Amino acid sequence: MSNRRQFLQALTALSSLLMTSCGWKLGNVRSGTTSSSDQMYIYTWTQYSDQELLDAFLAQTGIKVLVDVYDSNEVMLAKLLAGGANAYSLIYPSDYMVQKMQAQGLLIELNNDRLIGLDQLFPQFQNPTYDPNNRHSIPFNWGTTGLIYNSAILKDAPEDWDYLWQNQKNLNKRITLLNDVREVMGAVLRMLGYSYNSKDENQIKQAYEKLLELKPAIAAFDTDAWQNQILAGDLTVAMCYSVDALKVTKENPQLKYIIPRSGSSLWTDTIVIPKTVSNIEGAYAWINFILQPEVASVLSKRMNIATPNSAVFEQLPEEVKNNQNLFPSPSLLENCERITPLGDIEDLYERYWTQLTSN
Repeated sequence: MSNRRQFLQALTALSSLLMTSCGWKLGNVRSGTTSSSDQMYIYTWTQYSDQELLDAFLAQTGIKVLVDVYDSNEVMLAKLLAGGANAYSLIYPSDYMVQKMQAQGLLIELNNDRLIGLDQLFPQFQNPTYDPNNRHSIPFNWGTTGLIYNSAILKDAPEDWDYLWQNQKNLNKRITLLNDVREVMGAVLRMLGYSYNSKDENQIKQAYEKLLELKPAIAAFDTDAWQNQILAGDLTVAMCYSVDALKVTKENPQLKYIIPRSGSSLWTDTIVIPKTVSNIEGAYAWINFILQPEVASVLSKRMNIATPNSAVFEQLPEEVKNNQNLFPSPSLLENCERITPLGDIEDLYERYWTQLTSN
């Protein structure tokens, strides 16, 4: 699992850490390859790249990485299907999008013999339902979707999605929802007691009508701009991804993140190699670079990434390991669902979404 991602501050001293503390050998990063192009393009969420990271990879491998970013899985897929993404060697789709891309024959099957550290993934990430045995994807980050709110303004913390409807008058134009049809419709479906992945036309219609009730109070459907707005005090509540919430709560501790009681989405963002890969050697080198515990632990701390790697997790400070927003307990996750592809019924979601966001 939308602009969901935003450039963070540079990874302080990452380059020097990688080149001095880790003791890596260049050949290890390159997975034993003997030659590779000196340039590679990556298509990713905005938050998952910055210049320090790219410079460190260049220093280790001699490969310059150029990055394009997207703000939703659907935008990425549309560009790929239109032939506009043929230059990319790596893409970072969310879990359900991996299923869609694979079903359409867009991904190569990974050669695990060329990857170092897959056995260090937590068991639940070694054979995920969206990609059994990680044949086409490597998990990079995981998290939840929920609500962030200003505790200095709201003395009673929201506990569920229905808080927005119950307090609609007081929150008028101080609410934003994600610009993501499956997340927004899914959250309301969950609030109504249904699945995030409902295929029932009546249930989907109920969710749409419920959103129509809230529409007058919504300031925007937005996946990125809410961050600066809530920090400036212009918003009181925003629907968001946990990875973005963690960044904002660090800047203002009065901002709090919650996973709604009735349930939410549980997502994993991954790394895949498209069949149109232009630099296969560089692609494998990048994945091995990211899988290294010394790199991944820095990324986890600096980018608020919930690592799927057990070796990385053990290297994290206790305060990071114990952060329930970053690594929620099983009890907090028990009502959460992964978004899954829904086939033709997704057209109905899209029609309702267009009506909701265009009126």
